[in-house]
Amino acid sequence: MIRGLLIGTFFFGMTPVLISLQWLLGKLRLPGWAFIARNYYRVLCRLLRIRVRVVGKPLRNRPVLFVGNHVSWADIVAIGSLQAVAFVAKRDVRKWPLVGITAEIQRTVFVDRERRHRTADAVHEMVARLKDGVSVVLFAEGTSSDGNRVLPFRSALLGAVEMAAKSAPEPILIQPMAVTYTAQQGMPMARRDRPLAAWYGDMDFMPHIKEFIRTAVVDVTISYGDPVVADGNLDRKELTARLEQATRAMLVEALSGRRPSASFHVKPAAGAE
Repeated sequence: MIRGLLIGTFFFGMTPVLISLQWLLGKLRLPGWAFIARNYYRVLCRLLRIRVRVVGKPLRNRPVLFVGNHVSWADIVAIGSLQAVAFVAKRDVRKWPLVGITAEIQRTVFVDRERRHRTADAVHEMVARLKDGVSVVLFAEGTSSDGNRVLPFRSALLGAVEMAAKSAPEPILIQPMAVTYTAQQGMPMARRDRPLAAWYGDMDFMPHIKEFIRTAVVDVTISYGDPVVADGNLDRKELTARLEQATRAMLVEALSGRRPSASFHVKPAAGAE
């Protein structure tokens, strides 16, 4: 109960202050947006008792398009605590109280997946973020899963990014990523336990987060595969299939506790080391 009050006080009290500061920094084109974003999510991780483990080498020395699976609202907190990124989210998120404005200030790209003709707008924004030096996270399944599997990746946005990359001044790098919830209270999660973290289907948000706060010390592994260059050498279906394969392999390895192995080799990307 006390932890819930602390989390609520931080979110509803500090969030408006932080997004106002980020908005001001953005308008004045001053540095500090990334520092605020990363540390905001780090504080939320501590309050929510989310422990993040990184496997692989996420690119940090240049903007990159991270492509992976989606399990829960907690993915945003965990990934955001590692580095400042912009997320791609469904259009409805923009309407959520406080969350919507927070997402906008965090440079989220909103996409209307029901209207294919609006895909170009979302891709334009994604490429614009990358040109501005901001890495972007795309959850390629288009929805969240139960955390025990990877759903089929959708190729529309990836294909459009591939096309846009041909006219970009610098190569666009794509790095596969897997989000895996592995343990609760230090004990490995069984398949039946994973809905504690996973938020999917028709689950209501408030009961889910209340249960998460009440019971969780949750371990999440963020795995990164080998980055590739979006240069048109692969068609969108082949590129999407290989990214999906890489994400699935990393999730299986994290769930099994096996030592990660190289699972995605297409074309070496400059600056990957």
